[in-house]
Amino acid sequence: MRLVVGVKRVIDYAVKVRVAADKTGVELKNVKMSMNPFCEIAVEEAVRLKEKGVVSEIVAVSVGPKQAQETIRTALAMGADRGIHVQTDMRTDQDLQPLAVSKILKHVVEQESPDLVVLGKQAIDDDANQTGQMLAGLLDWPQATFASEVNIEDKSLKVSREIDGGLQTLAMTLPAVITADLRLNEPRYATLPNIMKAKKKKIDTIKADDLGIDLAPRLKVVKVEDPPVRSAGIMVDDVDTLVDKLKNEASVL
Repeated sequence: MRLVVGVKRVIDYAVKVRVAADKTGVELKNVKMSMNPFCEIAVEEAVRLKEKGVVSEIVAVSVGPKQAQETIRTALAMGADRGIHVQTDMRTDQDLQPLAVSKILKHVVEQESPDLVVLGKQAIDDDANQTGQMLAGLLDWPQATFASEVNIEDKSLKVSREIDGGLQTLAMTLPAVITADLRLNEPRYATLPNIMKAKKKKIDTIKADDLGIDLAPRLKVVKVEDPPVRSAGIMVDDVDTLVDKLKNEASVL
């Protein structure tokens, strides 16, 4: 069974994001970039399925600038077998939007013929949470979003997902699309030997412009601003004063 896993290059989750001076977006220059955390979870689940003998080959796919190959190398070091880099100079946090990425992934899926596609449920730069759903729609495949547990037997897939009322279990046949939630697993750290091995693994590069796909953004970011600065707290002398301020100033009572 072949599995395709998507990985996205984003600003590292531990970095304090700065708004660009022209307020058209966030600053990307001289900023540490890494794999989207939900994509890490997707890669980890793919590797675990391979370790169980369910999956025979893992293909890591990333859409983005030349530096996105570093993200693919991270996936290869975690256990993916080979990579596909769809190169584009479009800003992946604004201009390259979920519909365009879904169309590109659809092309890759048609070329690779996998039985399963695993993506992170969302990227932490745009928080769109749309790519997996759109890809499933374009492929006309069943989908299981926000997966917290994945089990595969033969051509049958069972996915548990967290909903407001508890846990929901979905059953479907392969091929299918899964999006990984936070509690699906805890990603491993790539070991030094595997990092060295990853340098020898194959990455195919495709120009996004050569695919003949309409990648034009459907939305335009008008303005990006920093959140308002929180005012400092105050100390009150007694409970009566606290209740008075909560009622008359904060209007929460």
